Amino acid sequence: MTDRMPEPVRRFRKCAGYWVYLVPSAVLFLVVIVVPFLMNIGTSFTRWSGVGTPKWTGLDNYRRLLADETFWASFTHNVALIVAMAIVPTILGLILAAALFDYIGKRFGARTASALRAAYYLPQVLPVAVAGVVWGWMLHPSYGALNDVLKSVGLGSLAQNWLGDPDIALATVMAIMIWFQLGYPVVIFMAGLQRVDPALYEAAEIDGASWWQRFWNITVPQIRPEIFVVLLTCTIAALKIFGPIFVLTRGGPGKATIVPSYFSYQNFFEKANVGYGSAIATVLAILIVIVTFLFLRVQERKS
Repeated sequence: MTDRMPEPVRRFRKCAGYWVYLVPSAVLFLVVIVVPFLMNIGTSFTRWSGVGTPKWTGLDNYRRLLADETFWASFTHNVALIVAMAIVPTILGLILAAALFDYIGKRFGARTASALRAAYYLPQVLPVAVAGVVWGWMLHPSYGALNDVLKSVGLGSLAQNWLGDPDIALATVMAIMIWFQLGYPVVIFMAGLQRVDPALYEAAEIDGASWWQRFWNITVPQIRPEIFVVLLTCTIAALKIFGPIFVLTRGGPGKATIVPSYFSYQNFFEKANVGYGSAIATVLAILIVIVTFLFLRVQERKS
């Protein structure tokens, strides 16, 4: 009887059992992501304080966004954080991973390379709140360790209010995020290097290629998929960054370090302007989807 069934029907019956296992995750995805996102979009067209009945205002919140200097400044800061959380860690992570794999591992052993890899990855394991509080202590203008060290070595003139000066607060946050994010690309790239054929490096070394030439002409092309993954995930993380900003600066001093996610939070909870906060969150979500789509398109073309 089964042999007489059309091929599409047989394939459907064969695969139907597997789809059952996707139901729990599909329901969770629908309840946790899809429904709240659609509700957020609906709220973005209203004026609502979070209590009572929302008042429909159409596109007023989005028109207000276009003229809001704080909104545009927050995206400018986001671009700076993309540099700090995606571009710089990717470049440094590539170099460090290649050095650990191709030099440290061969000269000092795999255990030494693994220990250093774990040390670089340690900030990723730390809770954001804990890391932020510790950095806040170290950078405090009065009793912070960094200013004390500068004073002890005769460089007291370089001591700053690192997180309280509007001119350097964003740069300070960027430096902290480089430290926080660096371990992730190192681990991903070292895993990618495991699948590179060692014969390629041996042949290049026999031909007299320097370490940099081997890195640029073998390492980088061979782990291109990992590079795309790291750039995509780190860019998304930079776009939706909230925790470090909340713990370190609260978007200040003034608006020197405000980002869209924290600006949305301010309108949601501090200003009770839920409709406007929803509009900011909606624009940010759409931007993340567009960036993800563009990354995947570029990756497909490169592949």
